[in-house]
Amino acid sequence: MPEPISTAVVGYGYAGRAFHAYLVSLEPGLRLTAVSSRDPKRRECARADYGVRTYETLEELLEKDEARLIIVATPHDTHEKLVVAALEAGRHVVVDKAMCLTTEEADRMIAAAERRRVMLSVFHNRRWDGDYLTLRKTIDSGLLGEVYLIEECVMGYHGVGGWRGVKAQGGGPLYDWGAHLVDHGVQIAGSPPAWVFCDTQRQKWATDVETYVKCLTKFRNGLLYSVEVGYLARTTKPKFFALGTEGSFRKEGLDPQEGYMNQKRIEESREDPAMRATVRTTVNGLDAEVRPETVRGDWRQFYRNIAAHLLRGEDLAIKPRDVRENIRVIEAAMRSAQEHRVVNL
Repeated sequence: MPEPISTAVVGYGYAGRAFHAYLVSLEPGLRLTAVSSRDPKRRECARADYGVRTYETLEELLEKDEARLIIVATPHDTHEKLVVAALEAGRHVVVDKAMCLTTEEADRMIAAAERRRVMLSVFHNRRWDGDYLTLRKTIDSGLLGEVYLIEECVMGYHGVGGWRGVKAQGGGPLYDWGAHLVDHGVQIAGSPPAWVFCDTQRQKWATDVETYVKCLTKFRNGLLYSVEVGYLARTTKPKFFALGTEGSFRKEGLDPQEGYMNQKRIEESREDPAMRATVRTTVNGLDAEVRPETVRGDWRQFYRNIAAHLLRGEDLAIKPRDVRENIRVIEAAMRSAQEHRVVNL
């Protein structure tokens, strides 16, 4: 067996600690060896958690450490600078979603990876959410016919703290949960976006980011995809609602993996069977209601694929040029909300 890939995490906040460091620790093909954080308490926490070397900055890490894979888990506005620096140093890079703030930043990141012939990928772990995988399986089965509308929604009732509540740092619902939902839409459509319309609102919470966003993307194959994220909702809507020429799909609730992950037992993640999707369609000429078993999600697959790509040359599951399309949609959505108009792509 080849030696595991030495791996460093840059940023040891919630994403760096709970998601990246933990999931890397579960992958035999990777070995967490270093953490970089400007916060001395977080560096101390990383040493206690995993016995790793710690550095104050990425620059120090690149100068003193030989980690081959760098994971960037910092505020969105820092992604491009840090990712390009790591790529130019000849390291492979995973960057947390959202990839960056603009397509220009995405292009510079992709160009650096291609110039240095190193890997760049984006942490879209929610491609391995059970609800998303179940919808895709249902679409592929033909039960819905030709799908023309999909609505995906995440709602809560809470303020937004830290840098995620600062617009200049890339905070706001569309760059947070919305980045996953836009990625789902781009992946399901498999077709270039034709236009985007977005409306945002700011209510109650004392931050300078939106408290509600609704983004409609029409794809060239005819699919209309709605992304809705809100921080001021005491009740919620279905996570997924889809309509096709032959049937409908409705799925409540979020994938349960995060709760189990925070208890460091993600492998035990299970969904309550009561949360299964409802599919209404026609079977043998008769109206029917089907409750398909939810496909089991597995976020461990992301770093399993990264290791397989670096060690054995397997195809990369999440390619940066594909994710660039997400950023193009989000960038158009922000322009649409600001200018109160449809933005053609």
